[in-house]
Amino acid sequence: MIDTHAHLIHRSFRRDLGEALERAWAAGLRAIVVVGYDLESSRAAVQLAGEHEQLYAAVGIHPHDARSADERALAEIERLAGGPKVVAIGETGLDFYRDLSPRDAQEACFVGHIEIAKRRGLPVIVHDREAHRDVLRVLEQQAVRSAILHCFSGGAELARRAVEMGHFIGVAGPVTFDPAPDLAEVVRRVARDRLLVETDCPWLAPEPHRGKRNEPSYVRLVVERAASLWGVSMGEAGETLSANALRAFPLLGG
Repeated sequence: MIDTHAHLIHRSFRRDLGEALERAWAAGLRAIVVVGYDLESSRAAVQLAGEHEQLYAAVGIHPHDARSADERALAEIERLAGGPKVVAIGETGLDFYRDLSPRDAQEACFVGHIEIAKRRGLPVIVHDREAHRDVLRVLEQQAVRSAILHCFSGGAELARRAVEMGHFIGVAGPVTFDPAPDLAEVVRRVARDRLLVETDCPWLAPEPHRGKRNEPSYVRLVVERAASLWGVSMGEAGETLSANALRAFPLLGG
């Protein structure tokens, strides 16, 4: 199993990161993608990945901080992207729910990340909240060949359109919530070779840990839910989802 989106640089892991990683490996994880969301966390993700064999990094500036993504900041993201264990650019994207940065700044930041990803030959990890149409529009206009719509919150039709464009759908703890009919339908209907699992830890812990700090070992519960919705064994689901992650992130495990 592979957790394709974890924020292990978050302060909540400062005291017990080692123990959390031990639990992850004991649960059967083979790799974790540590995702940055600003310059500081992106630098920390690269450093952490360099210290642990099974950790990899993604570097980017979250749309909440898009107003600060000037040329110097994006140049730093591109410099960090040259690290040997950086497997993606992001998370980046659009957040029209909180609107903490102006929407034009969010889109400019998003496009800037896409351009870096193209130059580096890396996939883009996309944050999309209440901005589904605009996210797909930007991905299409920029001719993005490989994106991961992380912590997917759209419906089955949006997922279908994204997959047709060549992208991957990431599902996290909310798919285990009861009820979660929309996400369950996405998992049932999306092409199985385009689905990824993630925790987005420390947030969105799956049942029965909902409301507590999330951690990579809990990705097993998301895999179990996918297996149940697919009507296959846990082992088969895990193998499929791990293979998907290796295709979504070509440098993962390399």
